[in-house]
Amino acid sequence: MTGSTAGNWKAGTAEAVITPRKPMWLAGYGGRDRPSEGTLHDVWIKVLALEDASGQRALMMTSDLCGIAREMYDSLCGRFERDFALSRADIMLCFTHNHCAPVTAGDLIDYYPLDGEQLRLVEEYSTWLETRIVETAREALGAMVPASLHAGEGTCTFAVNRRENREEEVPAAIAKGETLKGPVDHSVPVLAVRDAGGDFLAAVFGYACHNTTLAFYKWCGDYAGFAQLALGRSHPGASAMCFTGCGGDQNPVPRRRVELCEKYGRLLAEAVEKVLASPMREIAPRLRTAFDFVTLDFERNPTRKELEEATRSPRAVLSRWGKRLLKSLDEGGKFEKNYPYPVQVWRLGDEQLWISLGAEAVVDYSLRFKKEYGPRTWVGGYTHTQVAYIPSQRVWEEGGYEGGNIYEYGHPAQRWADGVE
Repeated sequence: MTGSTAGNWKAGTAEAVITPRKPMWLAGYGGRDRPSEGTLHDVWIKVLALEDASGQRALMMTSDLCGIAREMYDSLCGRFERDFALSRADIMLCFTHNHCAPVTAGDLIDYYPLDGEQLRLVEEYSTWLETRIVETAREALGAMVPASLHAGEGTCTFAVNRRENREEEVPAAIAKGETLKGPVDHSVPVLAVRDAGGDFLAAVFGYACHNTTLAFYKWCGDYAGFAQLALGRSHPGASAMCFTGCGGDQNPVPRRRVELCEKYGRLLAEAVEKVLASPMREIAPRLRTAFDFVTLDFERNPTRKELEEATRSPRAVLSRWGKRLLKSLDEGGKFEKNYPYPVQVWRLGDEQLWISLGAEAVVDYSLRFKKEYGPRTWVGGYTHTQVAYIPSQRVWEEGGYEGGNIYEYGHPAQRWADGVE
C-alpha cells in the first residue's frame, strides 16, 4: 500500500487523553464498591474528520468510554451543528463500552452507589469531557489534508457467544478443539486513511465483542485499548481508532486477567496489520450520510405495586430504579411508552456501506445486515448513545439477560415489546 496516490478526499485527525485526574467511579459494573485506584494506561477520544470531493463533511469519534447518555449525545449534536454545520447524520460517536472508564452523567443512572462528592465529580468530569470532545473535533477539522481511503476486512476469533457457552467451560472446550456454540461475527473491518505521500493518518477498525476482559479498579482501555497501543507503536504519528460491533451477546473468554487483555489486544492488532499489509479497496471520494430515530416500544410500564416490590429487592440496581420511578410518579411524572432508537448509515464511495446502531445490539443484527446488503457491510453496535440491550427476535423470544433487563439502563420497563427487530 505504500506509495499510493491520494484521491480527492480530505482527512484530519486529532486525539485527546480523557483519563480523570481524580479518583472516580468506574463505569459498567454495578458491583464495584469504591472509586478508581490508579491507571494501567490512559483512556482516549480520537476524531477523524472527512471531506469528499463535493465538500460533504463528516466526523467519526472513537472513545474508550463505556457509553454516553442521550442528554449528552443530544447536547453534542447541537454543538456540532452550531459550530461546524454538521447534522446528526454526519456525526458518528462511537464508544468501545469499556468498563475501566469513568462514569459519565446520566448514563446507567441507577447503577452506581454514588455519594454527593462522587456525583459532583461525575458532573464536573462530564462537562469537561463534552467540551474536550468538541475541541478535539475542531482540531481534526482544522487538520484536514488531501488523503486517500482504503477498505478491507480481516478476522479475529477470541469473541465467544456468551449466551450459548458457559464461561468456565470455554477454555477446556478450546483446548480440545471443540467448536463453540452460537452465532458470532469474527470480521474485523478496517478503514485505512493515508495522506498524499502514502503515510498513514489513521487506521479505523472494529470488532463485535464486549470490551470487558477486566473488572478491576484501574483506568485503561481494555483489549481495545491494548490493540490501539500496539498499532500506535507500529505506525507512529497515525491514529489507531477502534469501534465495537454488534457484540451485545459476545464476550472475550477466558478473561479477568491483564495478560489475557493484552493478548486479545495483540490478536486484534495483528488482524488489522494483516489487512493493512494486503491489497485494499480504494474508496472513491463520495460520501453519503443518513440518520433516523426508530421508535421502539416498551412491552409495558411497571405498576406502582411492582415498583414498591422493586425497592425491596436485594439487587441494588433494581432497588434504586424502583425508588427513582416511584419518586417520579409521586411528583406527577408520566412514563415514556417507547424510545427513539438511533440508526445511522454512511456510504463511502460507491460500495462501502457502514451502519451504526445505538448500544447494545446483539450479533444477529450484524449477520442479518451482511446477509441482506453484502458480506463487506460494516456494522457498529455501540454508537450515539447507550440505549440498552437490543435483542433480535430470536433473543427476545429466548429471553435471558440480553432479551430483557432494560430497566438497568433507566427505562420505565423491563423489556422491549415483541417485534423490536
